[in-house]
Amino acid sequence: MEDAAGSETGTGTIRIKKEKDADPTAGHSHRFRVKFSSSDPKEYVIDCVQPGTVLQAIQTCDKHEERFSDENLVIQLSKKDRKYAIATHFPCTCIWEDVCLILSHEKEKIEETQGQNEEPIQSKDMYSVFSIDTEGGENTRTKPFIRSKAFSTFKYLCVYGEKGMTVEDALKRDGRFIDDLGNFTLSDNKDPMKSTGCTQPVDNLHGKKFKLCLERMRNEKAVREELKQRIDVIQKTMENNTFSVKDLVDRVRAENRSEGKSGQSGSSVNVTEIYGLLQKQCADLKKLMRRRFPGDSYQTALNLRRRDFRKIQQSFSDVHRVRELMKLGESVCKVIVEGYCTGTGFVLFDNFILTNAHLLKQCVEKGIKKLKDDIKVEVIFNFEEKLKYHHYFQLAHRNILYCHDDLDYAILQLKSVSQKDNPETTKVTKEKVPPGLLERFGPMPKSGGACLIGHPDGVKQLDPTSVIERENREKAVEEPYKDKAFILHIINKIKKQGIESILVGGNRAEKETTYNTSFMYHGSAGSPVFDAECRVFGLYTSGFVYGHPKPESVIECAQPLLTIFAHFVSKLRKPGNEELLKRVKEVAEGNSYLENILKPDSDDSMVTD
Repeated sequence: MEDAAGSETGTGTIRIKKEKDADPTAGHSHRFRVKFSSSDPKEYVIDCVQPGTVLQAIQTCDKHEERFSDENLVIQLSKKDRKYAIATHFPCTCIWEDVCLILSHEKEKIEETQGQNEEPIQSKDMYSVFSIDTEGGENTRTKPFIRSKAFSTFKYLCVYGEKGMTVEDALKRDGRFIDDLGNFTLSDNKDPMKSTGCTQPVDNLHGKKFKLCLERMRNEKAVREELKQRIDVIQKTMENNTFSVKDLVDRVRAENRSEGKSGQSGSSVNVTEIYGLLQKQCADLKKLMRRRFPGDSYQTALNLRRRDFRKIQQSFSDVHRVRELMKLGESVCKVIVEGYCTGTGFVLFDNFILTNAHLLKQCVEKGIKKLKDDIKVEVIFNFEEKLKYHHYFQLAHRNILYCHDDLDYAILQLKSVSQKDNPETTKVTKEKVPPGLLERFGPMPKSGGACLIGHPDGVKQLDPTSVIERENREKAVEEPYKDKAFILHIINKIKKQGIESILVGGNRAEKETTYNTSFMYHGSAGSPVFDAECRVFGLYTSGFVYGHPKPESVIECAQPLLTIFAHFVSKLRKPGNEELLKRVKEVAEGNSYLENILKPDSDDSMVTD
């Protein structure tokens, strides 16, 4: 291969030291030709007397037009064919003598140009120039790795890097490749069994051609399950590593005495050593955090919907947020409608719980909001695997305070029964309803992290996920299944379920929040959905699934709790509800979102009977 510098082989692995006062380009003088359009037969000679980028050299020609954006410029190397394309910031020192460059302009931005010209141009011996095949290698079929389709007609993109620079930095600086390449490798075109990692230096790549290979995309369901497992490990690590400051001080003093150190006896203690002990105490947790999704692998895994998974990681990996969610989760309960179904609910305030109305659809007297006499509803708190007993409650009366078909919510009032025991214990006591979540209500986020707490298959579980933006829903629905042989079957099935209603233009698109979940469906209807600040914004209502006998989730939906609250308040304003409305105002005090809805002049037009 003849590279941009006219070399047949690499220039070796010796790294040339850059001296601050040295001028590696002294005596620089060469020329090349430029065609400003492939349709223009004229060629213009560029006499390059000062080292710079190819674009800087071209700009010295009178024919250069300022009206064209440099970010839209495509530069073809040689006029024989569209084999090689170079970046606008390619060093002129690496262009061989009298070569012809052909320029063309695209409508779209084809190159990220920020920060490319910060380093001075060096002599060609300082660079390693290699070529990336526009036909990708492994795992690039479903993920384009080049920023613009304008380069699809070229065979190679010429890339350069100062010796000592990593492959990853060279491609990032190039500007024509996408930002989230992840932990990629380069496969040698001559010997595909040889590959170069992205963290390797470019020194030995000069003159060679490669295919870019990406990491295999991990199943999103598996990624989310891994994150959940990591949160569980963090929680257990916190529980297993409880210690007191006194213990640490005593240990430091004991070690100091054994090592014969002075100045550490009395009350004075070396803070640095205590900090070291703290690090050792949480060593497993530290390793876990560093090991989580090495490199950019999590971005690759979630490219199915091109979401920023880092938001989820930051939102729900912090220990204080995990602890807060676990505490708020105490208000989540399992709802059993005996003989009909099970679902989830959570305490709204006092002894009132909020759940989905559809759980009770077949159990209500016709025309009135009252449960049939033979219907038994049981509410269970702390239904977790390791507990020996759970807290049971029954309804205080058979009336459903408020129920709405479109918003799919119902409010039930509880009375304490007892603590129903596991066979291992005979203890029976009265229990109080956990604190309510009404005061934590907030608006629906347009994007970012989210977390559900509910009872899939009965047992309480926590599922971190992220909000799917409205404009990305269609892509999120289709892409994970486009390689499946039965894609048409899946699409037809979810269309029959009404999935188009939540896509852009659908009648529910503006009203609901969407996300994906690996397991939070059967039994999870009525679960609260939390945002990254641990505010509760949604009531998990429904989803779209395929498969039998065990269905797979395609996308899930939540009703906005502020809209539900507005409907609830509109009912409380009717005569006879004065005391309950007063209590709601007391609970809502300090929450600006709720206070705005409770204002006497607030608009109730967004809710209907």
